[in-house]
Amino acid sequence: MVFKCQEDSFLKQFKTTIVSCDYATLDWKSGEDNETRQLRGFNVICEDTILFPEGGGQPCDYGTIDGHQVRCVQRKGSTAVHFVESNASFEEGTEVQQQLDWSRRLDHMQQHSGQHLITALFDREFKYDTTSWNLGQTVSHIQLSTPHLISRESLDLIERQANDLIREGREVSVQLVDPATALEFQDARAPRGLPKDHEGLARVVRIAGIESNMCCGTHVTNLSQLQCVKLLYAEKVKTQVHVYFVVGERAMRKLGEIFQREQQLTSALKGGASQHLELVQKLQQNVKSTRKSFQQLLKDFATAEAERLQDMPKANRPKYFALHRRDGIEVDFINTLLRNAPEDILYFLTVSEGVSAGSAAKGHMVLRGDPAVVQEMGPKFLELLDGKGNGKENNYQGKINNLAKLEECTALLEAHYKPKKSV
Repeated sequence: MVFKCQEDSFLKQFKTTIVSCDYATLDWKSGEDNETRQLRGFNVICEDTILFPEGGGQPCDYGTIDGHQVRCVQRKGSTAVHFVESNASFEEGTEVQQQLDWSRRLDHMQQHSGQHLITALFDREFKYDTTSWNLGQTVSHIQLSTPHLISRESLDLIERQANDLIREGREVSVQLVDPATALEFQDARAPRGLPKDHEGLARVVRIAGIESNMCCGTHVTNLSQLQCVKLLYAEKVKTQVHVYFVVGERAMRKLGEIFQREQQLTSALKGGASQHLELVQKLQQNVKSTRKSFQQLLKDFATAEAERLQDMPKANRPKYFALHRRDGIEVDFINTLLRNAPEDILYFLTVSEGVSAGSAAKGHMVLRGDPAVVQEMGPKFLELLDGKGNGKENNYQGKINNLAKLEECTALLEAHYKPKKSV
């Protein structure tokens, strides 16, 4: 069946009749908080619909039926099933008003028709077949059957050709053909083929002088309605290449986002857009130099701390030495201290990055000293600190994920070395 939305992609309101209505639920992911919640409502089938059911790589339309939100539309055979979020059901035979979410439809039409155009141009210029495509929420991409990464020059060529054709205003039309008649399809590409449950005539979308392609989706009627095409970048994925693009209103929004970020960078870097790369490179170099100096200071501090312990009379040295540093997760500090410190002390050393010892944080732990204590306490400490590691004899170490119980580890050491009271 060809639905009303496929006959006229620009129809925004439509009256039709309820055929069936059954109670249903839907797991719905909100775009605002991205959390999934279960909606209650009804699966509604109408005599016809202007709300496109998901298919051909195009997501479904949203809208309303008599003011109630339509959250999902799926095709089943020759019918379109609308999930309507509602507390009350719809009576069979009742006339209802369908209202289309036009901004979503226009966006989908621009991306879908733009994909047909881009696909046709890659085929014409380079003989690259499009094996699949994805209409994403902000950026779409096509997958091309080539193992070679596409250059920026080639992307610019296709982009220029696409925008030239948009300015020409080439007509986009839909023709219904009989799938059983081979001659009707001799110039039409059908990468996916028809669905197994397809019934009736098939749709062929034609861009005048460019291509014909079997497709169930909604499309513009003239390339000028695409406004513009921007090919963002290409990336190699296994043996194929993905080309990412935006069309129409998405290109305008993308430009706005980029300009806003450019203004923010100009303010943060204290320099215009033409200087951004140079200023960031200088900033990276300064950070690298500062980090190197800081690491050296940490090593100097570790050496000084080890020497302080070394200079103590043996009788005054502590039984254990516990220290946490939150200057970074590198273990250079620990290694330097242990390399220079006396060996007759048990060391419990931890490092993390930018988080205090009583908080959840990733880091590293080393327990070194008396083998009996190390082997007893090491597994306990890793469990308390949500870590993984191992050790042997006088050394136990591992990566840790939560420092919230660091004080409990120290308390275990304190209890172990606390003088036993005589009875």
